Amino acid sequence: MSEPIEALAKLRQPFPEHHISKLPKESKAQADQRKADRNSAVNCKICGGWHHKNAVHLDYVGHAALTDRLLDTDPCWSWEPVAYTSDGLPAVDRTGGLWIKLTVCGVTRLGYGAADGKTGGDAVKEIIGDALRNAAMRFGAALDLWHKGDLHLEEDERTATQLASVRPAPTGEVVSKEQVTSLQALAGEVGADVRRFCGYLKVASLADLPADRFEEARQALEAKRQKVAA
Repeated sequence: MSEPIEALAKLRQPFPEHHISKLPKESKAQADQRKADRNSAVNCKICGGWHHKNAVHLDYVGHAALTDRLLDTDPCWSWEPVAYTSDGLPAVDRTGGLWIKLTVCGVTRLGYGAADGKTGGDAVKEIIGDALRNAAMRFGAALDLWHKGDLHLEEDERTATQLASVRPAPTGEVVSKEQVTSLQALAGEVGADVRRFCGYLKVASLADLPADRFEEARQALEAKRQKVAA
């Protein structure tokens, strides 16, 4: 049993930078604004796509890079659909997605892929590639990229608890409007959910944060910035 485990460990190795691509991700509001106003969009120099100027970019590993890693791990790896149509073709579900079984080093795990609005042959290729990435993630492939931003959530909660245990006694004053604005801006920069962050701080809103805890909150967001940058 140790041999397949050792071989599968290759899938968990970090991908080199030149194997990592950038995927633009717009919010619904950004997508609507882009469609209504072309001036709100850009030809992106990062990913080469056309999207809202404030869209974020997610790191992902493409089909070719993942296939290369699978071949390095097991030259005989394979995949098959969970179900077939009466014509003998892979069967998609009611939403157009595809369940597959990915087998590497004799171990089989499930994955699911979808085309996100694409049609025709491009949709088929997108579904297969997406399903393979999803199934490979179950083996640990590119897991750090799939989890970026949430991987250290429990650690952040523990840090917040530790900070709370040593915080000074409240003075009765709350943070100023300028301080609230600066915290909101910093939270936006690091992709932190303000409501969740308030939960960590155990306050109803940033405006309710005691003035003597402003530096604590700022340092927590700065620490998240460093994690994201790393």
